[in-house]
Amino acid sequence: MPTLEDLKGYVERATGLQRPGKRKAMDLARVRKPHTVRFRDDGLVPNHPRWPLIIYRNAVAFDNRLDAAAVIEDLFEANGWGDTWRDGIYDYVHYHSRIHEVLGVARGKGRVRFGGNKGRIFTLKAGDVAVLPAGMGHQGLAADDEFLVVGAYPPTGTYDECTTVEDRPRALKTIPKVPPPRKDPVYGAGGPLAKLWKRAK
Repeated sequence: MPTLEDLKGYVERATGLQRPGKRKAMDLARVRKPHTVRFRDDGLVPNHPRWPLIIYRNAVAFDNRLDAAAVIEDLFEANGWGDTWRDGIYDYVHYHSRIHEVLGVARGKGRVRFGGNKGRIFTLKAGDVAVLPAGMGHQGLAADDEFLVVGAYPPTGTYDECTTVEDRPRALKTIPKVPPPRKDPVYGAGGPLAKLWKRAK
């Protein structure tokens, strides 16, 4: 069932109200140094064998005349990342074995554990963006009432949700086969992601 935020997004798309458009959204991206973290397979969550989690802190500038979620949606879509959604982050450990994911915080603040139960906890705030390679465990631990995340996916790959040890055998085969995205979801073709997620030789 669509949430209030989903309905708001539909209206904005239909009317263009409070949306920057893809070109203006690109202008709202702030140049930030990527923070990278690699995680080992923890027995339940494989994580990615080569590629790190990437976090860009305060990477999106917001304009009070625009809806923050729409800004992030238009920015991701301008860089080829689509199938956007608006929500929180599931409160259980999960990962995607056949697709990468990007999470942009539009409002509020939340604590998220990346890497599985033995991973690390990060506080994400409005304007922060996390880019997760296939296999990267993630779980929402706590959030304020304002916390709103926009998620998106690159054009290659298929959405799935893995949560159990039974998912592992297939996931271990599919995760390394998910190709690197052509563009960084925040900075486009020239962004840091291309160097940080190099294809295996």
